[in-house]
Amino acid sequence: MSSIVSDARAMAAELVKIRRHLHQIPEFGLQLPKTQQFVLSQIRDLGEITLGKKLSSIVLLIDSGKPGPTVILRSDMDALAVIEEAEVEYRSANGFMHACGHDLHMAAAIGAAKLLSARKQQWRGKVSIWFQPGEEGHGGADMMIEEGALEIGADPVASYGLHVFSSMPLGVFAGRAGALMASASGVVVTVKGQGGHGSMPWLAKDPIIAAVSMIASLQDFVAKKLSPLQPVIINVGWVKAGDESTTNVIPETARFGATIRTFSDESLEQVRELLPAHLDSIAKTHEVSVSHHFDPASMVVNNNPENFELSKKVAIENFGADRFSELENPVTGGEDFSSILKRIPGNFIFLGACPKDVDYETAPTNHSTQAVFDDVVIADGAAWLASMALEHLAD
Repeated sequence: MSSIVSDARAMAAELVKIRRHLHQIPEFGLQLPKTQQFVLSQIRDLGEITLGKKLSSIVLLIDSGKPGPTVILRSDMDALAVIEEAEVEYRSANGFMHACGHDLHMAAAIGAAKLLSARKQQWRGKVSIWFQPGEEGHGGADMMIEEGALEIGADPVASYGLHVFSSMPLGVFAGRAGALMASASGVVVTVKGQGGHGSMPWLAKDPIIAAVSMIASLQDFVAKKLSPLQPVIINVGWVKAGDESTTNVIPETARFGATIRTFSDESLEQVRELLPAHLDSIAKTHEVSVSHHFDPASMVVNNNPENFELSKKVAIENFGADRFSELENPVTGGEDFSSILKRIPGNFIFLGACPKDVDYETAPTNHSTQAVFDDVVIADGAAWLASMALEHLAD
């Protein structure tokens, strides 16, 4: 066992305590004041701190005191707007939930910061550790980049991040070179008709029926308009129309929102080009109008092949060959770490956190209100992050 793994595991109890406190104070979106203040309390003495202006971000810059390049390590901070149903003693009670494991990511990054700070004599250059709000569809990485986070520390040469999964074998690191995760975006569609009395639908222009037809047609759109050689997923996540207090009113409008997942910029552009005409044709059939709004898209998470091989080597050397799995295919989830990788080569890796007494194949997945993550993996996550920095900066 390497000394960095031993040292990380020696602080495991401390890191678990940090994670469980963060789990009890989840916050949503870009403004995370309680989370920011707690993280600051753990890292304030480890280096130079830069806070975000438009979001509650933190960049911790650890300077070895010797000239050299910069390596970026990133963790995300935000939770989801779901009510926790997992039976854990440290569960959230404020209406939000760390259902995607970002509390573990923060604890691992704090651990990596402590490991690197204690080893300044062993490396040169700087390590820039990002604590990023707004990963869950709020553009937090791009906002940090716009505010200059990439310029904190000279000459960034590599970037690394990790993501835990509640439905992956405990302690297993997993990844692949090239496309690892999909581009994630969305579309909101508004159908406008003519309201009326539910007993006389022929005198109205029902937007609900038109919206239902559009929703039902989306899979045909994917199958018939787009190439099967370039995977695309379009899935409706919400539908809103009418008033629950009555059943005899035909409303003026109906709306629905769908997620769009692709593995290339070309596929996304094709969806954005062809979908509006498809929706318009259905609207004309129903004599209603339709408008749409495409959300900004995160990019495909593309791991640099050299950085991937380095990440794989570090995982195997530190934890053993049985603790690494090379993925054959990418996954359809999205991640705005892609915005960092677009500018700085690096690697994003998965870490299984399914509790040992649970079957990972049937365990509640990330984003489930019942998702449970085993925090025994935090120390090893911290050791992997710190080791990736040292691979580039070792003196």
